[in-house]
Amino acid sequence: MAALPPNADVADQFDLLADLLELEGAESFRVLAYRRAATRMRETSGSVAQLALDGRAKELQGIGKTIEEKIVQIVDQGEIEALTKRKAGIPSDVVLFMRLPGLGPKTAARIWRELGISTLDELKVAAEAERLRTLPGLGAKSEEKILKALAFQAENPDTGRRLLGDGLPAVQAVVAVLREHPAAVHVSEAGSVRRRKETFRDLDIIATATDPAELTAFFTQLTWVVDIVAHGDTKATVLSNEGLRFDLRVVPPESYGNLLQHFTGSKDHNVALREDAVRRGFSISEYGVTTVETGDVFKTEDEDALYEFLGYQPIPPELRESNGELDAAKRGELPELVELGDLRGDLHTHTHWSADGKNTLEEMVAAALERGYEYYAITDHSHYLRDGRLAQQLEEIEQMRERYPKLQILAGVEANIRSNGEVDVPDEEIARLDWVVASVHNAPENRPTERVLEAMQNPYVDCIGHLTGRRIGSRGPRDVNVERVIEGALEVGCFLEINGQPDRLDLRDVHARAAKEAGLKLVVNSDAHQIRAQKYVEFGIGQARRGWLTKDDVANTRTWKQLDKLRRKRP
Repeated sequence: MAALPPNADVADQFDLLADLLELEGAESFRVLAYRRAATRMRETSGSVAQLALDGRAKELQGIGKTIEEKIVQIVDQGEIEALTKRKAGIPSDVVLFMRLPGLGPKTAARIWRELGISTLDELKVAAEAERLRTLPGLGAKSEEKILKALAFQAENPDTGRRLLGDGLPAVQAVVAVLREHPAAVHVSEAGSVRRRKETFRDLDIIATATDPAELTAFFTQLTWVVDIVAHGDTKATVLSNEGLRFDLRVVPPESYGNLLQHFTGSKDHNVALREDAVRRGFSISEYGVTTVETGDVFKTEDEDALYEFLGYQPIPPELRESNGELDAAKRGELPELVELGDLRGDLHTHTHWSADGKNTLEEMVAAALERGYEYYAITDHSHYLRDGRLAQQLEEIEQMRERYPKLQILAGVEANIRSNGEVDVPDEEIARLDWVVASVHNAPENRPTERVLEAMQNPYVDCIGHLTGRRIGSRGPRDVNVERVIEGALEVGCFLEINGQPDRLDLRDVHARAAKEAGLKLVVNSDAHQIRAQKYVEFGIGQARRGWLTKDDVANTRTWKQLDKLRRKRP
């Protein structure tokens, strides 16, 4: 029997179908229904294809009988019938037109139908020949923007979306600089980065100021700005020397909370919020909430006050994905999410003892102490600790314990899980260690679920590292049955990890939430291979918050003594 298509592949077909329907001018509710369904598919931990075959996909929010039938079509025929039909009539590059600045579906369709342009190369030639400006609504500036965007894509073919690890530190630094300006009153990141999504397209900043024009001018003159895409008194868009696009919007102070909520998104969350408001006699815009019966408009500087006015608990940005948070907030049942400051230690780190480690053991330990940790596990790769090297490292760790008595330094290892489910560290050596992470590195597609379940049977294995092995943007996840692994971890008393490396963030948010709901504790680790990577725990905590995790759900928010009691007993 052929393997069922992954959820991401199924969701991609529905997103493409939505794009093509948009180009055809279909009703917006149909387009939105497919996009919402695609989002739900990506957020589902089990196989959506299997659910559809079992007639149970309709149990997922936003998926009805028609969409379930289309999922079955993907399984049986490889593609949605309606998608096949539309792809035959619309050139594939026309969909890509919609990704360019200023080109929505209607304009993209007009360029194709009225000018006969059907490829990106033809679009470039037409813009250079000043043909696009013959269409109403397009001018010289539009052509210039399109040419710049096409040139940028040609030089950076993988820059459709960037990793959170690229954007979050950058936007936080810019926000900090803007807050120091005398005209600034409130400044905050917004958009997908504020929600800690694993990738982003643009970096959004919302601000209020005593002199908006002065703040936007200051923003465009920052030293790292290499191109000013747009500049007005209240809005500015710039490109950085790292190829990041920043959008600053300076808004009226009385509506700052409304606008911050609006521009943080997500789109699905905001749509659901508005739909619920309409049912209760309100009309929401980014500038305020209007009571339809009286015409009164509620504006606020405080984002939390907006949610409270609408009858909800304040909803943390990481939860705003239309995934049950509105109902929970209405009932007052949102969890108190884990904070970065709750972490007491890092339990997956590397040193120069691993060939890919950049800093010495002492340098990593000293940096961990600077971060305020109570404990810190050294877990270098097992294959670099053979031929007596593990014993040598244990001697150095003992020296560090004497030198840094305020930090509990844990002797550990990241063991490799072999294809047969065994770990590659002999029992007599692994028994000497305080903490063991086991991960799959070699032959990753060979029995991906079974070998992890078997490795967890080893009583010395405390945690499974980066379970699915994905590399965001370059390598998809292994076909691991995450639900089975969660069940197995609960049975034997093993932890699973949220790996904070920006291109891993593995477990992903939906799997972290599934683990929480099953009652399994997780650990949030940096997997740092150098000092500066110790900060990756911030991205891991963002992922944990997106998975609805509380302090109690994360094992390494506890003291080492408490965590030691929580894990299974060793022989």
